[in-house]
Amino acid sequence: MNATTKTGYLLFAHGARDPNWALPFEAVAARLRAQRPGAGVRVAFLEFMAPDLGSAADALVAEGCTHLEVVPLFLGAGGHVRKDVPPLLDAVRARHPGVTVRLHRAVGERDELVAAMAQAAIALAETP
Repeated sequence: MNATTKTGYLLFAHGARDPNWALPFEAVAARLRAQRPGAGVRVAFLEFMAPDLGSAADALVAEGCTHLEVVPLFLGAGGHVRKDVPPLLDAVRARHPGVTVRLHRAVGERDELVAAMAQAAIALAETP
């Protein structure tokens, strides 16, 4: 990336009717902002919650982001990640042809997350 590139991280989650469900995703976003000062960071949702993927991407572009890293905060790449997300990203690319948009694997497919969940399961089970 060159000096004029500003990266935006678009953290994509499913969404739920309970507003408290978004809190862990916002916590991830807060940690990412602390680790990548100057980068754009937004959380977006597939359904039930706002903003949706397109609106969050538009906001990152409005902030000057020219490169979007789309990170699905899903445990696996089910139908949503494989089938629903690509057309949504195609629409973002059509609205912002000068912006690079890159879709990553679901975070739950990363070895370090699987290991962390196993450790958390042990810790929870061993807590009185």
